[in-house]
Amino acid sequence: MSHHGEDGPGTRLPEGVPPLRPRGLSRMIRVPRLPGHGPWRHRLNKLFYVAAVVGTGVSLWAYWLTYTDVRDRAASEDEIATVCDGLVDAEAAMDLRGGVVRASVSAGDQDGPPFDARPDTCIVDRMLEPGRSDDLVVVAVRRSETVTPLLVVGDEVGNEPFGSRDDRGRLLDDPTRLADHAEPHPLGDGSLGDRSDNSVTIRAACPSGEPTALEVTATARYDGVSDEDRRILAVLARGTMEEAAARLRCAVRLPHLPARFEAPGRALGAPTSARTSCAWYGRHLGATASGRLPDRMLEPPTAPRSGKETCLLAVSPAAVRGMTPQLPWDSRKYVEGALTYSPWWMRTASVFGAGTASVGYGDRRQYAYLGPGTAGGEKDHGVWWASSVCDGQPALHTLTVSFTYDDVVLDRLPALFRAYVDDITRRRGCTDVTFPEPSAFTARR
Repeated sequence: MSHHGEDGPGTRLPEGVPPLRPRGLSRMIRVPRLPGHGPWRHRLNKLFYVAAVVGTGVSLWAYWLTYTDVRDRAASEDEIATVCDGLVDAEAAMDLRGGVVRASVSAGDQDGPPFDARPDTCIVDRMLEPGRSDDLVVVAVRRSETVTPLLVVGDEVGNEPFGSRDDRGRLLDDPTRLADHAEPHPLGDGSLGDRSDNSVTIRAACPSGEPTALEVTATARYDGVSDEDRRILAVLARGTMEEAAARLRCAVRLPHLPARFEAPGRALGAPTSARTSCAWYGRHLGATASGRLPDRMLEPPTAPRSGKETCLLAVSPAAVRGMTPQLPWDSRKYVEGALTYSPWWMRTASVFGAGTASVGYGDRRQYAYLGPGTAGGEKDHGVWWASSVCDGQPALHTLTVSFTYDDVVLDRLPALFRAYVDDITRRRGCTDVTFPEPSAFTARR
């Protein structure tokens, strides 16, 4: 006997067996059914179905976006590995700024012959959209035997501590309150290298052959670099150093990275507060009248095995105004610049070990190298240097003075420089100290 019902013609289910649901969307999406009867039940059920379909579409769209992001990131990492020839950890580079999805890469020879027939510099930019990008990171491999010294001293372009960052425009009323970047802080005991607020430099001394010294610097080219970003920069620099050293047959064993990468300070303070690399200057001021000498300093910590140690000194606007009446007329023309766009500053920097083979002054047209065991001065470049031997290794000790300031303090420089060299050679246990002749501090006519 045939019966017609919701289960189809000619079909009658046994007692207790539930009816089958139509195959389709309701089988794929579990939608709650409202109890009861009437138009409201029908409308709400339709609403549930629509919401389920929309939710499924949104989920599929999110999945597609995730898939394209993963695909694009993988393609960018492949491009970094190819363009930079495997020297740079592509995954680490893409982790900067909280994680980058798309990047563009360029590379080039920094100076002199290519690095082992490969680029010396790898530049990675963050792609925001087609045709638009912003800066991310540059990783540079530098050797001692190249056209440009590893450490350029003197008042040369690029050495200025004030005025190059975008935030300087807000500080023209007090240009020496805040340095563009922190002075280099040692990594651990200093034997591995140092870090600034936006960069990490790893150093290695090659035991034989060339290069004598090797440096890798990873620099974030954006503001707001976080502690995690600095850790990633350190990973990038150390990894690139290991790869570069292996290719150049520079047999080195690199120490481990430190665990923490807090932001080094950029604010200058009073010399009386100096405790580390500028402590010598506070004592020097205490023993003599300050006169026209700097009244501000920025010091990094010291470390027993640092390959490089610096101290930044500068003159505040108040001090510039205070000394102006005593300045000769030919120096007063620089006062306006000292108060705004060309502040007065000086920096001491010492280099120990293999790095002394590559310290010089000048520019790309012509660099002059400072030889270990020598001493002298070049007022035209605002640089004076002494040398010593520390732990059986050569050391160079330099003083740079900004070019509009050197005439103002020239008569004070011999005593100041000697105080600095005496302090650092005593702290580091150095011998065979060689100072420049007094004539090196004489103004040229």
